[in-house]
Amino acid sequence: MSPALYVRSRTPRRGPLAVTRRAGGLRTITGRPSLLCSQARLDGYRAALERAGIPADPALVYSGDFHFEAALTAATAMLELADPPTAIFAGSDMQAMGVYEAARLHHLRIPDDLSVIGFDDLPMSGWASPPLTTIIQPLAQMAAMATRTVLALLDGRSDTSSNRVELTTSLVIRSSTAPPRAKSVRPKSSGRRAGADGGPGVRA
Repeated sequence: MSPALYVRSRTPRRGPLAVTRRAGGLRTITGRPSLLCSQARLDGYRAALERAGIPADPALVYSGDFHFEAALTAATAMLELADPPTAIFAGSDMQAMGVYEAARLHHLRIPDDLSVIGFDDLPMSGWASPPLTTIIQPLAQMAAMATRTVLALLDGRSDTSSNRVELTTSLVIRSSTAPPRAKSVRPKSSGRRAGADGGPGVRA
């Protein structure tokens, strides 16, 4: 079997949980389960939960296809739950844009009401409003490694006993993630307003 370059989509140490502090409400939208990259990104999500001491719940994982429309559908379903998420980790930046649209349609502010994290660091991620926090793949390293692998194969120098080369990813923190806002508690009203002179007022 010829060596294949496989990039490990491992969530960085300062991963989604670190930048959102919203572990209890973090859901994810993945790509097609049959794709290796989908599985790798899901593994990163699960690893982040494990490091935080949170059991991975399959009910918090929605499958998509890395595109806008499927993510819009998935995020809409999430946001209409009785207990909606406070953060969504999208498997791609295009999916993240679908989450942005779902948040807009539900009158939610990013990141005040919902944190969003993407994957790929496409140019549009920096142009979005707010700019998207995302995970970037080491594309230059991938290209260099692939080139070296092909040249080694041509020279008969490659060890084909291993066909996995793993490169780690890094987190680009922008403005789409934030700790959850503290819920404001209104003081209980007595049901009466004081008069202008400080005397008894009228019932509200």
